[in-house]
Amino acid sequence: MRILVFQHVASEHPGSFRDVMAREGHEMHAVELDEGETIPPLDGYDILLVMGGPMDVWETDKHPWLVEEMTVIRDWVQAGRPYLGLCLGHQLLAQACGGHVALMDGAPEVGISQVPIQPDPIFTGVPPLCTCFQWHGAEVKRLPEGATLLASSDACGIQAFRLGESAYGLQFHMELTHTTAAEWGALPEYEAALERVRGPGSLPLIQAEVEDNFAALNDAANKVFSNFLRIAETALAVKA
Repeated sequence: MRILVFQHVASEHPGSFRDVMAREGHEMHAVELDEGETIPPLDGYDILLVMGGPMDVWETDKHPWLVEEMTVIRDWVQAGRPYLGLCLGHQLLAQACGGHVALMDGAPEVGISQVPIQPDPIFTGVPPLCTCFQWHGAEVKRLPEGATLLASSDACGIQAFRLGESAYGLQFHMELTHTTAAEWGALPEYEAALERVRGPGSLPLIQAEVEDNFAALNDAANKVFSNFLRIAETALAVKA
């Protein structure tokens, strides 16, 4: 399959998902929207993978390309095409399809967490408490009509959802590499959120948490993304 990736900052890329793509023989084409790259014709792609980023869905004056991106996401999903969004990509899916995203009521959620998940094909083989990584200050407040809630926690009421049979949003991350935390910590917006929650100079602590939990994060990433690819193959076969 050919996978189109929307990126919003260079350091928020598919990470360990790229290993799954390479192992299974899928092709990836990344578009760096924040750098002015244009969205290519969509007909040649099977899957849309939308990554995280430091901007918010409502910042369309500051980032006008968000308007086109959300239009593309809405049209893609309404056509029944496979979609996976992480963090900002999760929020964009909700906002584009009629939900609502806003700042969290409390402090940003930053660090390793154990999120209770509901049974769904995308979580096949994943423990009931999914080890994941959080770094966000906004959240989905209202799901699109017809969406199914798949994960919730005390800190964030909508951690994951499915829209239709093959469109998924995950507020959390699993796709980390060994350098991800340091790369994200270098972004001013993420550094501010981190220091608000954990205090100044706390990036080394976050890096240590990631390393301590890396095996579980990587295992979850492999299972979730492989499951999603199977879901996508089934959806594409039905449409064919």
